[in-house]
Amino acid sequence: MSPLSTTELRLSRTALLDWYHANRRDLPWRREVDPYRVWVSEIMLQQTRVAAVLEHYARWMDRLPTVQALAAAREQTVLALWSGLGYYHRARRLHAAAKVIVRERGREFPRTAEDWRELPGIGRYTAAAIASIAFGETVAVVDGNVERVLDRMFGVHESSAAHWQRAESLLDREYPGDFNQAMMELGATVCTPKSPQCLVCPLISWCATRGEHEAKPQAARKRRSVQYALACEGKKVLLVQRPSDAKRMAGMWELPEVESTSKVVPLAKFRHSITDTDYAVSVIAASEEFVASLDGMARWYTRQQWEKLALTGLTRKILRKLGAATYC
Repeated sequence: MSPLSTTELRLSRTALLDWYHANRRDLPWRREVDPYRVWVSEIMLQQTRVAAVLEHYARWMDRLPTVQALAAAREQTVLALWSGLGYYHRARRLHAAAKVIVRERGREFPRTAEDWRELPGIGRYTAAAIASIAFGETVAVVDGNVERVLDRMFGVHESSAAHWQRAESLLDREYPGDFNQAMMELGATVCTPKSPQCLVCPLISWCATRGEHEAKPQAARKRRSVQYALACEGKKVLLVQRPSDAKRMAGMWELPEVESTSKVVPLAKFRHSITDTDYAVSVIAASEEFVASLDGMARWYTRQQWEKLALTGLTRKILRKLGAATYC
């Protein structure tokens, strides 16, 4: 599958690994090879920037340092620690998988990608990443960063199956975990979607395009305006809980949403992005009539209480940035 000769493969692998060992970012989950830490970090990093994960990862490990602790935790605790990362099904499946490992596998982690894929929320990429990094299994990984490196290196946009074949052909059999991380690191920091730094790329000698190959076009982002009501009672804030069967963020707590209107001057405005949508968010003072209309569907919480709740990321952002006490 690889057009590179045996010598070129050996030299390119060495160049990439040498670059990685000299330039890799000092990330907390890389400081020790522990399957639990690798697993949690890989789930958090799915469709999420490293910068956004760092704080959440530190808080998570402080509260849930082991798979046993995660398995024993309440779902609301898990969701509260996840709040702000989005894609909350990831947290629920992580929680469910921890219970399987503790209760059905005697606390033994799977050691192969094939076995990891039997757990909830583990797909091909995540299984390969954990198995190669934590256990040294010789399996390649393909994420968006790796796809971009491969497309530019070989000068063609390929199918998913072809990407996996390419990655397998390039994989360093002696150091699969480091090689996989090096490929992802290269795509994240050097072979970026825009303005790739080709002159410092360790694979430039074997790259067919040297940055001229365009990245895949991204779908246009959606735009939406939303408005929330802030109601205070002493030092307490009024929050509502999403239904347990809601399609998105089920069971999460948030400020009550109100119909957008231009007749009320907002207390504050925010911008917020989720998945493929950019939100223009405004917060208004809740009227007594609106609070009464909630008819027992809402509850009052102090800051000490809501900080521990499973809040939606947007609500946590609003309450922290707004300084709710200022308006109460």
